[in-house]
Amino acid sequence: MKLIPTAIPDVLIIEPKVFGDERGFFMETWNQQSFAEAGLDFRFVQDNHSRSRQGILRGLHYQINNPQGKLVRVTQGCVYDVAVDLRRSSPTFGQWTAVELSADNHRLFWVPPGFAHGFYVMSESADFQYKCTNLYAPEYERCVRWDDPSLNIPWPLVRGEAPQLSAKDAVGTLLSDAEVFA
Repeated sequence: MKLIPTAIPDVLIIEPKVFGDERGFFMETWNQQSFAEAGLDFRFVQDNHSRSRQGILRGLHYQINNPQGKLVRVTQGCVYDVAVDLRRSSPTFGQWTAVELSADNHRLFWVPPGFAHGFYVMSESADFQYKCTNLYAPEYERCVRWDDPSLNIPWPLVRGEAPQLSAKDAVGTLLSDAEVFA
């Protein structure tokens, strides 16, 4: 596998080895030994799978207690995936990095604990799968606004239309007012 650094150390794009021929392809999306040898030694406790239509934006989510690291990928469709550093002690606090994830590019994105995470569906639909290092704890879930002007994330909105949001995402907090990590 190939590890590609992003503008924020700790957040990585991962390109697995893909073996393909006229029958299709094969790739390992998680191998604890291989990842550990690459310095990514995680214990995952939960796998999630969501399907969303074009124009849906989910995020920017995080858990203030029991923070989750997430290894994310897309198995159908294409998304714009974003990680925002919420670790106040980090030199990249308040900065974000993004990657396009698709079924075609096979990329994975490592979003460490201490980050808000969200994605926007650019294709007709997308299946989004991710492994988590901690269990979902809704009482600790928080949301930073997707359109926070201090972040100025250039979401690739289809036809320039506003994204569709859940009720909780529509009332996300500005980063300046958000609970963050030490």
